Amino acid sequence: MSQFGSRARAFFDRMFPERQIYHRSGGTVRYVSLSPGKQALLALSAVGFAGWCVYATANTLLEGPQATASNAEIERERAKYDRWLNESRAQASAAQAQLQERTRQFDQATAEFESRHEVLRSLLEYAGGTSLQLAAARPIERDGARIIMAASIDEAEPRQSRAITSEPYQVTTVGYRVGRDDRLEADQDHTLAELEDQVVERSEQTRGVLRLTGVSMASLTGPDADTAAGGPLVPQDFVAYLRDSGLNPAFSSRVAQVAARIGESRRLGAIAGATPLAAPVAVDYRETSGYGQRIDPFNGRAAFHSGLDLAAFERAPVVATSPGTVVFAGTRSGYGYTVEIDHGHGFKTRYGHLRDIQVQRGDRVAIGQRVGSMGSTGRSTATHLHYEVWFRGRAVDPVNFLRAGRHVHEQG
Repeated sequence: MSQFGSRARAFFDRMFPERQIYHRSGGTVRYVSLSPGKQALLALSAVGFAGWCVYATANTLLEGPQATASNAEIERERAKYDRWLNESRAQASAAQAQLQERTRQFDQATAEFESRHEVLRSLLEYAGGTSLQLAAARPIERDGARIIMAASIDEAEPRQSRAITSEPYQVTTVGYRVGRDDRLEADQDHTLAELEDQVVERSEQTRGVLRLTGVSMASLTGPDADTAAGGPLVPQDFVAYLRDSGLNPAFSSRVAQVAARIGESRRLGAIAGATPLAAPVAVDYRETSGYGQRIDPFNGRAAFHSGLDLAAFERAPVVATSPGTVVFAGTRSGYGYTVEIDHGHGFKTRYGHLRDIQVQRGDRVAIGQRVGSMGSTGRSTATHLHYEVWFRGRAVDPVNFLRAGRHVHEQG
């Protein structure tokens, strides 16, 4: 063991003898003495550093492909996450755009429903109120015949009903609102259909009453008829409003059609309102002489009687049979004290043989307003009222108007 130690000591001394390193600077010589131990430590450090360099180099060379593969995987994962992030951002943008579009559609649908509601409100107002209380139609009978739908024999052409569009009208809806919007659409369509049915029913009732007067519908509603009528809305303006409103064309066409029917009903109503249908005597009376050919009570010869004689008691109240304007109040040859009233739409009435007159020319009178008292002035044989109805300058039979008026009172 000591021999091995001696050899090792000799090897160490031979490898690391004591050395001196001289350093000359500025004429001064200095030296550094390196002991064997310091030399061994430096050598060991150099070997360690060289070994570390070799290890690091070998490790780098061996692990390079693995690191490359790992980096590639990391890049793939990063690309995948970037793709997911971009897709999420795109989906968020699409959802935002869809939400904005649905909001726009919602606002548009709401505005259209509000416009349609306003149109329907105006249409109901034009028809005569927010709710129509119309009596159910029943046949008007005259001499046992149903005539409410029968055209007068004087009419050149039968009445043609307007075509009803079958094209459905729809409003753009948004997913969760489809059911509610469909119900609103159905309610609006039902309102239009119900309004049209009621207006048509009312028009037919009015036509039936007017036909009972014996005056042809062509004469009453023809181009020469006085059709002036007021109201909150006129069809021409309404159609123009619909055209400029931006509403669904099918809905606008449907509303315009109903508005036209309402306009027709209003025109018929105005004519019926001017037609003298009420009784001219406000108490019970009897008919003593009818309209047409008869034997003149003064000369005993055949003569045409242009009115209807109604008898009651002296001073019985004589009243206007329809609203109008007094156009004559005074004495007329053969008639005695006479009142004449213009009711518009071609209708005039004459009240003759009055005992006194209680209106003046130019007065506006209401239906049932007293215009005078029954008497026997003029060419008269006894107390009675001579009552005439004129249409466009021609005397017509008052009996038909009284019969039609009795039906109106029954309906009322």
